[in-house]
Amino acid sequence: MTSPLEMTLLLLLCSVAGVVVFRFLNLPPMLGYLAVGIVVGPNALRIVPDSEGAQHLAEFGVVFLMFSIGLEFSLSKLRAMRRIVFGLGACQVAGTIALALLFGWIASFWMHMSWQASFALGGALSMSSTAIVSKLLAERLELEAEHGRNIFGVLLFQDLVVVPLLIIIAAFGNGQSSQLAMWLGIAAVKIVVALTVLLFIGQKFMTRWFDLVARRRSQELFMLNLLLVTLGAAFITDKFGLSLALGAFIAGMLIAETPYRHQVEEDIKPFRDVLLGLFFVTTGMLLNPRVIWEHPLLVLAFLIVPILLKAVMITGLARLFGARPGVAMRTGLYLAQAGEFGFVLLNLILDAHLVEPVLLQAILSAMLLSMLAAPFIIQNADRIVLRLSSTEWMLQSLQMTKIATQSLKQSGHVIICGYGRAGQNLARMLEHEGLSYVALDLDPDRVAAAAAAGETVVFGDAGRRESLLAAGLHRAATVAITYANTPSAMRVLHNIHELQPTLPVIVRTVDDADLEKLIAAGATEVIPEIVEGSLMLASHTLVLMGVPMRRVVRRVEEMRDERYSLLRGYFRGADDLDDDDGHEQVRLQSVPIDENSDAVGQTLETLGLVGDGIEVTAIRRHGIRGVEPDPETKLRAKDIVVLRGLPEVLAQAEERLSRHRRAA
Repeated sequence: MTSPLEMTLLLLLCSVAGVVVFRFLNLPPMLGYLAVGIVVGPNALRIVPDSEGAQHLAEFGVVFLMFSIGLEFSLSKLRAMRRIVFGLGACQVAGTIALALLFGWIASFWMHMSWQASFALGGALSMSSTAIVSKLLAERLELEAEHGRNIFGVLLFQDLVVVPLLIIIAAFGNGQSSQLAMWLGIAAVKIVVALTVLLFIGQKFMTRWFDLVARRRSQELFMLNLLLVTLGAAFITDKFGLSLALGAFIAGMLIAETPYRHQVEEDIKPFRDVLLGLFFVTTGMLLNPRVIWEHPLLVLAFLIVPILLKAVMITGLARLFGARPGVAMRTGLYLAQAGEFGFVLLNLILDAHLVEPVLLQAILSAMLLSMLAAPFIIQNADRIVLRLSSTEWMLQSLQMTKIATQSLKQSGHVIICGYGRAGQNLARMLEHEGLSYVALDLDPDRVAAAAAAGETVVFGDAGRRESLLAAGLHRAATVAITYANTPSAMRVLHNIHELQPTLPVIVRTVDDADLEKLIAAGATEVIPEIVEGSLMLASHTLVLMGVPMRRVVRRVEEMRDERYSLLRGYFRGADDLDDDDGHEQVRLQSVPIDENSDAVGQTLETLGLVGDGIEVTAIRRHGIRGVEPDPETKLRAKDIVVLRGLPEVLAQAEERLSRHRRAA
C-alpha cells in the first residue's frame, strides 16, 4: 500500500515533469496536470491509486480559485449581473435539460430510456467547468470583458442549481417523486438563508473583523484568519447544501470591499495554484482509457454532440439577452465543455440505477475529453468567431477604427497597455510633460468614464496585433505594459517583436521572479513594484533619521543605476534633477544591422562603440537580448544594437552602423 507521503511525492514529481513538457510545447499547464492524472491514475499505469483523500484535498484548489475571482468582483457588480445569472444562466440549464429530454424520447424508440434518466443526464451535461474556464478567463484578462461577464454569470447559476438537481435525481432513485416539491422548497429556504448570512451579515462583519486582526500586526495571524474566513464561508454553503466554491466566491467579494484586498490576493496565491494543480490531476485520474478503446464511437458521439449543441444553444440564448454576435459566440464556445459538478451528478445517477453503467462510463469519458479540449477551444475562440461571424469582422474593424482615430494624429507617442491605477498615473505624468499617449483597456466601464473625461483611452486588447497596429505601433516612441500579468505581457512582447522589434518596451511586474523571462522576450526594462517600494521605504527612513535630502536622493539614484540599466546616465546627482536647464539628455536608440552593412563581422571596439560618450547597452540577436556585451563581440546581420548617449554622439554611431559596403 502506498503511504500518503509516497503518493504526494509521486504526484509532485509527475506534475512537475508534466508541466515542464507542456510548457516546452507551449501548451496550457492545466493540460499537463490532466494528462498526468490520466497516465498515473488507477485506470492506466496505476502508479497512484485512487485516493478519496487526495480528491477532497484537491477540491480546495477550486475553493481558493473562486475566492481569488471573488476578490475581482463586488456586491454592486453582482447585483448588476442578476439578469445574466438568473436569466441567461437559468435558460442555459433549462435548455440543456430540454434537449436531453428530446433526445431521450427519440432514443426510447430503440432502447429503454426513461424521462427521469434523460432529465438527470441533461442536468449533468448542462454543467461547465468552473475551474478551467475561470482560470483561463483570469489568465487572458477577460473577466471584465462582456463575454467574460456572461460566462461567469452562467457559471454562478450552475453552482446554485446543483442543489435542486441533486435533490431531484435522488428523489428519482428513491421513488419519492411525490415529496419532490417539499424537498425543493426546503432547499430554496436553505439557499436564501445561506446567501443572507454571507452577503448581508458578513458584509457588516468582515471589515471590522479584518481591522481587529490587522491591528495585531502579525503576518502569521493574518494568514490564519484568511484561511479561516475562506474555508469558513465554504463550510457554511456546504452545510446548507450549496457548493464549497460558491461560499469562497462570496467571501472573496466581501473582502474586496475592505482595504485588505491586495494583501489577501498575494497571500492566497500559493494555496490556490498548488491545490488547483492537484485538482486537475485528480480529475484526470477519473478517465478510463479502456472505455474509449472498447466504445470509441459512443464516446465520440457524447463528446462532439453535447459540445456542438451547448455552443449553439448558449450562443442563441446570449443573442436573445442582447449580446452581439461575437460576444454570444465566445460565450457559447467557452461554456461548451463539461464541468466538475457533472461528475457529482453522474455518481448520483449511477447510485440511483437510472442509466446503464456502460453508458455512464462512456459519458464520463466524453465529459473528461471535453475538458481536455476546452483550453484549445478557448485559445482559438477568436479565430473561430471571425471565421463564422461576418458581422464580427465589421465590429472588429469599427473597434480598430476607433483606436486608429485616436492615434492617427499622434506620432512619437506612448502606447499604454492597461489603464488601471498605474496606467492612469503614467498618463497624468505624460500630460504634464506635454507628451501624447494612447491607452488600451478591456474594462468597458473604465474606458467609458475615462473617454467621457476627455482622456485618450479606447477599448482594445493590447495582446492582439490589430489593436497595437491601430494604436500606431509603427509611429510610437515606446510601449508601457502597466498591468502585472506575465502571460499577457509575454503575448504583447511577442507581437511587438514581430511588428516593431526596435521599439522600447517597459513592463511592470509585482516582483522580479519573471524578470529574465521578460527581458529575453524583448522587454527593454522591467520595473518590479517590490524594488520601487523598498527604495521609497529606504529614502523616507533615511530622511526621518536626519540624513540630508541631497545625500538620500543620491543614494537612491545610485541604487537605481545598479538595478535599472535604462536609468544609468540620467541621474548624476541632485544638481542635475532640473530638466529645464537647457542641457541635452542622455537617451537610448535602437539600430538594426542590415545584411549589407560595413559593421557586419566587426567588433564593437573596432567600430568605436566603446567609450567616448557612447555605450552599447544590449544586442538583440535571434529574439534573445544580451545585456552589456563584451567589446570584442562581433556584429551579425539582423542584430539590433541598443545604444546610449547624447543625441549628437548617437547620430554619429548610427551612421557608422548603417554605412553600406561599396559594390564590387
